[in-house]
Amino acid sequence: MRFLIGLILLAFPVAEIWLLVELAHRYGWWLLLYLVVVGWLGLQLIREEKLLISGRMMQAFAADGNPMKAMLGSARNFFAGVLLIIPGVVTDMIAVVLLLIPVEKIKSPLRANSQENNKENVSYGASDQTNYKSGSKSVNFKDSAKKAANDDIIEGEFTEVKDD
Repeated sequence: MRFLIGLILLAFPVAEIWLLVELAHRYGWWLLLYLVVVGWLGLQLIREEKLLISGRMMQAFAADGNPMKAMLGSARNFFAGVLLIIPGVVTDMIAVVLLLIPVEKIKSPLRANSQENNKENVSYGASDQTNYKSGSKSVNFKDSAKKAANDDIIEGEFTEVKDD
C-alpha cells in the first residue's frame, strides 16, 4: 500500500510536466498566458477568501453557533486557490472540481445532530417561522434580516418640559 501511494506521488508530477510539455508544443505561448491568468485567479481567490473568512465565521456564530460549514468552505477555497497557483493543467482541473462541490451538500455528523435538536417551529398567524436555539439564545432569521447593519447607540441629554 505504501509503495502504491509513493508511486502515485511520484507519477503525479511526471504526468503534470509531460502534459505541460505536450500542450506547450501544441499551443505555444497561449499555454504561458493560460498559466499566468490561472495563477492570478488563484491568488485573487486566496485574497478574497482571506477577507471573507471572518465575516462568514461571525455570521455562522450568530446563526447557529457552529462555524464548521464556514470553515470547510474557506478551507476548500484556500486549497483550490493554492492548486490554481501551482502551474499545471491537472491541478487546475482538480481545483475546478473542488470549487464546484457545494459546501451545503457536505454533512457533518456533529452538525446534523445538533441542528435537529435545536430546531423548533413557531407559528405566528399566517406565517410559519423556524427558530434555531444556540445555547441560551434563540435566533429568529426573519427578524434578524430586518435589523439595520449599523445599530450604533446615539447618546444625548434631555430635559423634561412641564406644562404649567
